[in-house]
Amino acid sequence: MDLGIRGKHALVCGASKGLGRGCADALAAEGVNITLVARTADALEAAAEEIRRATGVTVNAVACDITTAEGRAMALAACPQPDILINNAGGPPPGNFRNWTRDDWIAALDANMLTPIELIKATVDGMMARRFGRIVNITSSAVKAPIDILGLSNGARSGLTGFVAGVARTTVAHNVTINNLLPGQFETDRLKKTLGASATAAGKSLDEVAAARRLQIPAQRFGNAAEFGAACAFLCSVHAGYMTGQNVLLDGGNYPGTF
Repeated sequence: MDLGIRGKHALVCGASKGLGRGCADALAAEGVNITLVARTADALEAAAEEIRRATGVTVNAVACDITTAEGRAMALAACPQPDILINNAGGPPPGNFRNWTRDDWIAALDANMLTPIELIKATVDGMMARRFGRIVNITSSAVKAPIDILGLSNGARSGLTGFVAGVARTTVAHNVTINNLLPGQFETDRLKKTLGASATAAGKSLDEVAAARRLQIPAQRFGNAAEFGAACAFLCSVHAGYMTGQNVLLDGGNYPGTF
C-alpha cells in the first residue's frame, strides 16, 4: 500500500532508538524526510546516517532535550513546518507514589503531557492552513490499564489523553488528525528498567521475570519497534484522515477488556 506521504516532512521525538526510531524508520521508508530529535548526539547521528543510507531521504539530527523550551525551539528551528509530528519522550521512573515529591510530578507532567501539548500548539495551525497534518503521541498501555509502579506515567499520560480527546475534534475538518499509540510491552530500554524494578522487588533475576512476563501476553512475546513503526506510519498516511482522537492499543492482546 502506498501511504501517500512521500516528500512530506516529519519531526520525530525520542528517535535515536526504541519506538521513536521504529517510527522514523517506517516513515523514511515511505519517502518522508525526517528530523530526528533525541538527547544523545552520538546515538542520534548514527541513527540519522543509517536512515539516510537505507532510504535516501533527507534526515536532520537535532540533539536536544525536547522537554525544555530551549530544546523545543531547537527542534522547531530545524523543522518549522512539519507535516507529521511524532511526540515521544522517555517515561518517568517506576516507584511507589509515597516516595514521589512535587518535583517528581512536575517533571513527569513536563515530559509526558505538557511537552506534547506545546509541540502541538506550535505546529497544528500550520498543518491546518496547509490542509494536511498527522500528529501521533506515543503514550502507554497504562493509560488504559494502569500499572501500579508507573503512577507518574499513568497520571501524566492520562492528562495528555484527555487533552487530545478534545482538540482532535477541532482539527479533523482541516485534514489534521491527532491520535495516540499505546504500546504494551515492547523490547526497549524502558521495558528493561521496568522488568529490572520488578525483579529487584521479587528477588529474582531479570531473565526469570522477563520469561514469566512473556507467558502472560497472549502473543507470547514482546513487541518490536518495526511493527510499532508500521502502525504509526499508517496513522500518518493519507488513508487515515477519518481517524482522529483515538487511542490505539498495541499490546499483543494483553488488555483483557472488550472496550
